[in-house]
Amino acid sequence: MQTISTTQTIRPAKNLHGSFRVPGDKSISHRYAMLAGLAKGTSRLYNFSTGADPHSTLGCMVTLGAKVNTQSDGTIEVTGVGGAFERPVGQLDCGNSGSTMRMLSGLIASHPHVFTLIGDESLTRRPMERIRKPLSQMGARIDLTEGHAPVTIFGTPLKAIDFATPIPSAQVKTAILFAGLQAEGVTSISESVRTRDHSEHALRAFGAELTRTADKITIAGGQTLTGIDVAVPGDISSAAFFLCAALLFPDSNLVFDGLGMNPTRAALLDVLTGIGLKVKVLNLEEKHGEMVGTIQVNRVQGGLKGADISGALTAQLIDELPVIAAIAPYTQEGIRIRDAQELRVKESDRIALVAKNLKAMGAEFEEFEDGLHIPGNQKLHGARIETGHDHRIAMAFSVAALRAEGETIIQNAEVASVSFPEFYTLLDNLAER
Repeated sequence: MQTISTTQTIRPAKNLHGSFRVPGDKSISHRYAMLAGLAKGTSRLYNFSTGADPHSTLGCMVTLGAKVNTQSDGTIEVTGVGGAFERPVGQLDCGNSGSTMRMLSGLIASHPHVFTLIGDESLTRRPMERIRKPLSQMGARIDLTEGHAPVTIFGTPLKAIDFATPIPSAQVKTAILFAGLQAEGVTSISESVRTRDHSEHALRAFGAELTRTADKITIAGGQTLTGIDVAVPGDISSAAFFLCAALLFPDSNLVFDGLGMNPTRAALLDVLTGIGLKVKVLNLEEKHGEMVGTIQVNRVQGGLKGADISGALTAQLIDELPVIAAIAPYTQEGIRIRDAQELRVKESDRIALVAKNLKAMGAEFEEFEDGLHIPGNQKLHGARIETGHDHRIAMAFSVAALRAEGETIIQNAEVASVSFPEFYTLLDNLAER
């Protein structure tokens, strides 16, 4: 069914104030849904992401034989296949979700069926060769279309490998771990830059054993998983838009309840603290390996500093870079982003779209193949924002619009529902005008 294109008008705000909870973490929801689908028994997933992407993953689990029920309170119940996916009737539709397509490929590659994974136009443009290489080394046969989806997997028994990831990617790491869980032997993965470790925590939560040294993860094949009851922490990537918005106003005061505080995602808070965000941790606890907390954020006195984001830090912040770039003109020292070539092959060319929309709002900047340099002490004006059907671009420039002069129109605003359907309502509720 064709989605009706909508626009959203963002008016300038004077302040942000309130206490709230962001939806369940998208990355964790994907992983819990996949492992629950493979496991034996029934899992109950509380605070599951409301975004469209993880629900694409749930749809694929149903196609593979798992049973998925949504309770009246939003709890997702998944009864798994007990280690043996069924032959799918039809294709596995991953929607807009690269996470679904890449990680699911590893999960299903050892099962004795033919699987075809498809997605929307945006997903069909994203690179899939990065998962074919390691999975092929394990014995999988995977056909791509000029390096992209549709992806056809001819399931076959897999053997363990020792793999060094050439590009920091939690999705690639996860595909290998999921395949290694079902392969013959012990699979190991080496990372030059440590990526988010939600998969390691999720696998342990469902009963798998794996080990981690400074730069290597190992997992033995032949392990079985058992369903669990688990709450998904609030999504810090969704929170990033409101954390950055809080920086725009001297008297902002926001409280985030039940927020995921995983150390491999903490780089965001470190960078924003350096720019001028004041963070107070009100509560912190561990749940199934994931740190979950309540935090209060304000802006420090004085103007906003800048930031220089490159190297390993860029990889850790890859999803949050668009909104950091969008608020860069309001800082005193500006923000420089390099080593971010990966942004060119996300849901859109995010570097190009950030540049285009900054220009539309009157900002000066310098664009590089791998990033941007955006000077500070600039004023922005309202504009029509071209989202490129990219949820993070839509939300990033909604935040920038809060301090702009005049109204800003977000085109194709409905794309925010890919990860954060409640975004505009929440933004409007928190903004004081």
